Amino acid sequence: MSDISKEPYKGVRDFFPEDMYIQQWIFNGMRDVVEKYGYVEYSASILEPASLYRDKSSEEIVNEQMYTFRDRGDREVALRPEMTPTVARMVAAEHKKRSFPLRWYSIPNVFRYERPQRGRMREHWQLNVDLFGVNSLFADVEVITIAHDLLSSFGLNTDQFEIRISDRGLLNTYLSSLELNDEQTTQLIRLIDKRRKIEADKFETGLNEICGEKSRDLLSLFEATSVAEIRDSLPQTDEVKEKIDRLEDVISKLKEGGIENITFDPSLVRGFDYYTGIVFEVFDTSEENNRSLFGGGRYDRLLETFGEEHIPAIGFGMGDVTLRDVLETYDLLPEYESPADLYICVVSENVLEHAHTVAQQLREKDVRVVLELAGRAVGTQIKDADTSGIPYIICVGEDEAQSGEYTLKELESGEETTGDIEAIADIILGE
Repeated sequence: MSDISKEPYKGVRDFFPEDMYIQQWIFNGMRDVVEKYGYVEYSASILEPASLYRDKSSEEIVNEQMYTFRDRGDREVALRPEMTPTVARMVAAEHKKRSFPLRWYSIPNVFRYERPQRGRMREHWQLNVDLFGVNSLFADVEVITIAHDLLSSFGLNTDQFEIRISDRGLLNTYLSSLELNDEQTTQLIRLIDKRRKIEADKFETGLNEICGEKSRDLLSLFEATSVAEIRDSLPQTDEVKEKIDRLEDVISKLKEGGIENITFDPSLVRGFDYYTGIVFEVFDTSEENNRSLFGGGRYDRLLETFGEEHIPAIGFGMGDVTLRDVLETYDLLPEYESPADLYICVVSENVLEHAHTVAQQLREKDVRVVLELAGRAVGTQIKDADTSGIPYIICVGEDEAQSGEYTLKELESGEETTGDIEAIADIILGE
């Protein structure tokens, strides 16, 4: 007896046909929305030099979650844990050949060594939407609007999710005023990033350990519900004033565009070190699945790390696992539908060749056909067609083979119609 497990590697998924149906439905829904905004699809290998992420991803991803190995040339290679450094590399490599702005998207699989739990797997697929070459606040508005439209297109209403927004640069400015050393600042940012995931008293204890008495001011800052409330807490420099004005303008224009479920959250940092300005995160509001779904922000300096000129950029990543969870929470996932239109039941083996010809003629007319090949009993074939969700069936026997007339049965209603191949194709295709 073999001791090879039938289970997949821990933290990854097998996609059986019913699962793949939902997965493709999700991907197609993603593509429909982003392509309405003129975004074009790209792709890249799952393998990247590990060095690509060391200065461009979060410390947690690099040190704790990244899958790495040495190839036969003794190069350190990583399975991509996120897509943004890859697309930044691609744009940096070709920016002189391209006309900006670039609106790109992809739906890659990414890998992180995490503890598998609801909403988190070691492999997942992630819609990445990125806009390069536009510094205007309308780029921020467009990308956040796309994020909003995606969830709306899948059937969520505005009471079921909210968009939290801030500016990473403003928070960085405030943290600089605390006069912490580099290690303390890193610890503080990681703690703030976990604020919504841990208990309030544990968060406050962590703040006290890092900031001491200054933690009170930081907690007070995090309680602000509008951008105006934090103005006096920040250094009164032109850069800070410009960022505050821009953040207020972005929120205002989003609301003018009908996005009312957006709130200011000064504690929003996002986990990646490359964010420089506007950041946002989308949260499910249900008690059952009250968590972050996805997010993104501005990373205007990431391409400079490749030695290239400054190219402003903003984007987000939406994971398929968290999206599927929220759609399941609100009962918005579709029921499986067979890709086939028609099942051809073969009454006896001596008409199989004729049934094969019928199947091919119907396929030439764009009817999707499953042909019985296993020689099973007629009752078993009909039951198989029904349980597979195939809407129509015809049975081919000696009489049908001689007459060229077939009885088409709609399995759900039981309605029957007799006709030749042309007539059957017209009924199935609704012509």
